[in-house]
Amino acid sequence: MNSVIIAILAMLILSLLRIHVVLALVVGALTGGLIGGLGIEKTIEVFSEGLGSNAVVALSYALLGSFAVALSKTGLPDLMVNKAINLVGKEGESAKKTGSKVIILFVILMLSSFSQNVIPIHIAIIPIFIPPLLLVLNSMKIDRRMTAAIITFGLITPYMWFPVGFGGIFHEIIQTNMKASGMSISMDSIPAAMTIPSLGMIAGLLVAVFFTYRKPREYDDKPISLTGTTAEYTKRSIAAAIAAIIAVIAVQIQTDSMIFGALSGIIILYFSGQMKIRQSDQLLTEGMKMMSFIGFVMLSAAGFAAVMNATGDVESLVKHSAELIGGNTAAGVLMMLLIGLLVTMGIGSSFSTIPIITAIFVPLCAALGMSEMATIALIGTAGALGDAGSPASDSTLGPTSGLNADGQHHHIWDTCVPTFLHYNIPLIIFGFIAAMVL
Repeated sequence: MNSVIIAILAMLILSLLRIHVVLALVVGALTGGLIGGLGIEKTIEVFSEGLGSNAVVALSYALLGSFAVALSKTGLPDLMVNKAINLVGKEGESAKKTGSKVIILFVILMLSSFSQNVIPIHIAIIPIFIPPLLLVLNSMKIDRRMTAAIITFGLITPYMWFPVGFGGIFHEIIQTNMKASGMSISMDSIPAAMTIPSLGMIAGLLVAVFFTYRKPREYDDKPISLTGTTAEYTKRSIAAAIAAIIAVIAVQIQTDSMIFGALSGIIILYFSGQMKIRQSDQLLTEGMKMMSFIGFVMLSAAGFAAVMNATGDVESLVKHSAELIGGNTAAGVLMMLLIGLLVTMGIGSSFSTIPIITAIFVPLCAALGMSEMATIALIGTAGALGDAGSPASDSTLGPTSGLNADGQHHHIWDTCVPTFLHYNIPLIIFGFIAAMVL
């Protein structure tokens, strides 16, 4: 059997058995390498070399975590929490009001979505704002699996659909790789092609919010471990926080570096006096610890991906699937979507999946007589598939980093499984429709 399939299944099964995801990725990579004929020494060598490809991402998240903790000391998150408490009533006395729940969840949705474009600091926005809101969510008895589904929707759908921020990067990757594979397309055609698949994400969100997780769920009011004690805020501290956020956005856009974006925000908080020199070492270390889980998973996922590529079985998987398809367009579309799901679930990155699958998908789509728009929709959907639900994806690691601040939210069963079911299934259905009708 294909070593990639076995490796990914091993990683997923171990994760579902509550084995730590980093260990699951390492064991999965070792399994795939051995079955793929690399041998143990070569597998370890490739895995170790592959870790470096995500080193920048890991350092970015570490610094963004430090910025998040430093920003929390300005009192900005506490200000938002106070506004939320005023909205739902003290001690949760009006927590059962539907309007209050809708507004709180809508705010979380907007914050998640804006983190991809308006305030492009990605998942670092989650540990800034979600942990302080947990007590409010508890008082409203909101199922955190619903909240995880909302956050994941906000992290994925904007980059799929809109060519802004991280979406601009995703769309550029699609265009560049399709051109390299012999099909030149316009950037303007990508949002239109991704409209139907994006509607699948909306359908999944509506099912999660209004059906699956609509019932109240009880949580204990436990101490929040990420941001420490609450911070008093003043007009000056809030102004400094806003200035720091603006700096992070501006520098990140200018340099295309989350590392230097986060560094600029930390520097502003230094010089504004909101972060004392004597406290800085403890605060920044706390922030790095907060995001270290994500960093280690991303590093392990890079090693896993390197081993999968080294076996040569990713390309083999795609080619054998193409042979099975023959001239059946419907079967071909479904097969390509499932390949995208499998690859992204394994490596945890939709952005990295596109280059892997495009080289084979473009000529295959052409052979099946599919249009450019249908090909874009298929490749974009196949790339995004698995981002929701993958234990190694930042779109699932992010929600867990905020919702598990008090230890009551499990990464696999409360984030990965719910988001897998509510987004990957609709994406396959709507992606299939898009590829067949466009």
